[in-house]
Amino acid sequence: MSKPFTNPQLRKLKALAQRLDPVLHIGKEGVSEGFLRSADAELVRHELVKIKLVALKDEKRTVAPLVAEKTGSHLVAQVGHVFVLYRPNDDPALRKIALED
Repeated sequence: MSKPFTNPQLRKLKALAQRLDPVLHIGKEGVSEGFLRSADAELVRHELVKIKLVALKDEKRTVAPLVAEKTGSHLVAQVGHVFVLYRPNDDPALRKIALED
């Protein structure tokens, strides 16, 4: 996605993400096509998704941006072995998270 977030928008997304539990886990299979399909489905459903690295912990700096790129989402935060992705719904009427422009 092309437009970077403003500081207030990032703070809002990070605050919302604090209350989330990881809905996806990256295990020994890594970033497979099946995982990417699941991540895409969760982004459509929730817009803001927390993902935990169970395996590939040594590659955490490269895995999170890779997943964000492959799913067309924004990497909002990465703390330890957990990262948060955000992708707004394509239909403005179905968006769950309102970010002021």
